[in-house]
Parts: sequence; C-alpha cells; structure tokens
Amino acid sequence: MTLHTNHYEEIKALRIEEFDYPLPDARIAKHPLTAREQCKLLHWHTDGTIDDRHFYDVPSLLPPQSLLIYNNTRVINARLRFTKATGSTIEIFCLEPVMPRDYALMFQSVGHCVWQCLVGNSKRWKEGALTQQVAVGDRQVTVHATRGERDGNAWHIAFDWDSDDTWATVLEAMGEIPIPPYLNRGTEESDSTDYQTVYSHIDGSVAAPTAGLHFTPELLAECDDRGIARRELTLHVGAGTFQPVKSEVIGEHAMHHELIEVSRDLIAELATTSRPVTAVGTTSVRTLESLYYVGLQLHHGIADDDETRLTVPQWMPYTATCDLDTRQALQAIVDHLDAHGLDTLVCSTQLMIAPGFRYRIVQRIITNFHQPQSTLLLLVAAAVGQDRWRVIYDHALESDYRFLSYGDACLIEVKPYTQSPQ
Repeated sequence: MTLHTNHYEEIKALRIEEFDYPLPDARIAKHPLTAREQCKLLHWHTDGTIDDRHFYDVPSLLPPQSLLIYNNTRVINARLRFTKATGSTIEIFCLEPVMPRDYALMFQSVGHCVWQCLVGNSKRWKEGALTQQVAVGDRQVTVHATRGERDGNAWHIAFDWDSDDTWATVLEAMGEIPIPPYLNRGTEESDSTDYQTVYSHIDGSVAAPTAGLHFTPELLAECDDRGIARRELTLHVGAGTFQPVKSEVIGEHAMHHELIEVSRDLIAELATTSRPVTAVGTTSVRTLESLYYVGLQLHHGIADDDETRLTVPQWMPYTATCDLDTRQALQAIVDHLDAHGLDTLVCSTQLMIAPGFRYRIVQRIITNFHQPQSTLLLLVAAAVGQDRWRVIYDHALESDYRFLSYGDACLIEVKPYTQSPQ
C-alpha cells in the first residue's frame, strides 16, 4: 500500500495483523543483564543496513554536538494490595491523580487524595472502605480506600490515612513496582532498582521508559565528554502503554492520553538549534513530536485554560492543515509560555504515530523491541518505512536478541520524510 499523509482514510485502514510477528516466550527477557550497558544494540541505518553492536557503543554512534533527550519520569509503587477480613485480596492499581490533579501536589498530599485506579478482584469488593495497616518507618499507619464513581474500566478511589506523612511516603511504603504483565512473574526486590532509569527523579509513571534502562552514569558521562548535550522532559507513562490493539484496523483503536511536561528552555533550544536530536524511548518520541501540534494549535488561537488542558488529538497529524514549519510551531509555544509567565509547557497527548506520519523533530530513536501488533511497533514502522520494520525484527530474532522491557535495544536512524513511507 502506498500511503500519503493526506490520505487519512488509508492510514486508518491499516490492518494491525500486518504488524504481527512470532515472539516465543523464551525470547522475552524476564530480568535485565547485570551490567545494563552490556546488552546488544541493533543499529539500523536509513540505507537499510544493520550493524550488531552493544549498548556501550551508543556515545560513539551519535553525532558529535547532538542532543540526547530522555524521559526523567520515575516509576511509582502503583500496585496496592488490601486484604479483607474474609482473606480476599483486592488489588488497586493507581493510574493517574484526580484530586489533586497535579502530580507534584498529589505526592505532597497529607491525609487524603483521590486517584483513578484499576481494581483487581473487584467482585469481592461489594461496599464500604478497605483498610490496611502499613509500616511507615517505625510507625503503623492505617490506610482506607473508598470506591467512588466509575471512570471507563477504572474507578475513582479515595485514599485516607491517619498520619501526617505525605502520600509519596505512604505509597513508597505500601505499594510495589508494577512490572509489565507480559513478564509473567511477581515483582521482586531487584525490580525496585532494575525498573528505574538512572536519571529518573520525577514521580508519576506506572511503567518505565524502558529504552533508558540501559544507560549508566558512566555512559552518560561519556556522552558529556563527546559533546553530546543531554536534555530532559517528562511523560508519565500510563497503563495504556500495555493496551493491546484489539481492533482489526488501527483507525478503530483509541490511544490513551498521557501528561507531558517540557521546559520552555528546551523548546526554545529546539526552535533554534541545528543539532540532530536523538530521543531515548518511544515516550520521548511521542512527547517531542507532539510539540509541533501543540504549537500549531496555539498559533491558530486554541489556548489552554484551567478547565481544559491543551491536548494533541490522536489523528491530528493526518487531518490538520500543517501550515507552519517546525521552528515556527515551536516558537509559538515559547511565545505562549512567555506571555503567561510560564517556564514549563504542561499538556497531554493522544498522538498516534503510524506509517504515514511525518517525523519533524527526532532524527534518531533509541528503543527496545516491542510487542507484536502494538502501537509502539507502529511508531517504529513510521520511522523506518512501513515494511522495513520486519527486516529489523527478523534480524533480531535470528541473532538471538532479547525482547521487551528488560531486553536488548535498537538505535534507529529515522527515514527522511517523503510522501510515501515505503
């Protein structure tokens, strides 16, 4: 199929079965390598050639004076377990804050907060509050969970606790790291370290931006020594990242919303720099590529307010009249932030990156190997060409690469934009 970015219906008609491949369970890495940087790295060039390297080669493979941009989000202990008097266990999975809505304010809350949550074994929770005793330091804290209104397949859950500890402290003591379901194992103590990037420091994710798990302080220092500038942004990864595409065509799949935060300084730098950009992970890719469409909306007078947060709709790249170049769109964001005295852009994105998408900011992507028939695989296909992703994955399978969150990595050179992604 030959696609053009203005052929919206053709893009929506892409069948997800075209993005399938056999993934034996034995190829899914259940734990990371002891030395993160020793994992394999598949380097894909735009001419279609592949080099087999190791992740510690990354600093030498990136252009000098380039920008390396990664997601600084930190995975929270989002999985909570409450045991009823009957012995039944109710699992509550915190997805995103409801009250306070702001992540920073949420984690500073004392005594009460409300989250949007998934509830496991919910049939056993018929009414009333759940209660759990939690050891916080040398003290016992009583935590209550009360179920409120339904929100799609989730619930609003109010948490109350009888101490002056912050919610961040209570959650750290009570919860556990929510490792991906496809690992088919329980959370282990090692996951508390293994499932965090070394540069994570902004609490909020329920899943790690896993491409960054391979970096070590030493590798980051080598990037510095080579003149590769490191920059941060924030996208709090939601449970929707594991949401399979259940529809036959991608046009019937609803992308989840995710909160993004990007500093005014980084946006201004991107608006003026000629440095090539390498994004670490699909979350960084989606954040950076969303910026163009934020700027486009601001330029045309669609502004955010306290009630309606500015968002990038799922299909906007394929339906909008893109009458700005990238620098103009980024400058529109800078102007908006300056006019409102803001130093950070906070908005949400529902961006779907699929074959036919035009990459405007990112030239290289560091990522892992993704699940079959996933939106993350669509993102890779958009970067290399609709069918060429299969060459990459066939090579990885034949060359004993390890897959998914704790597996090996790719360095992908993004295919220059043409009207057809083939």
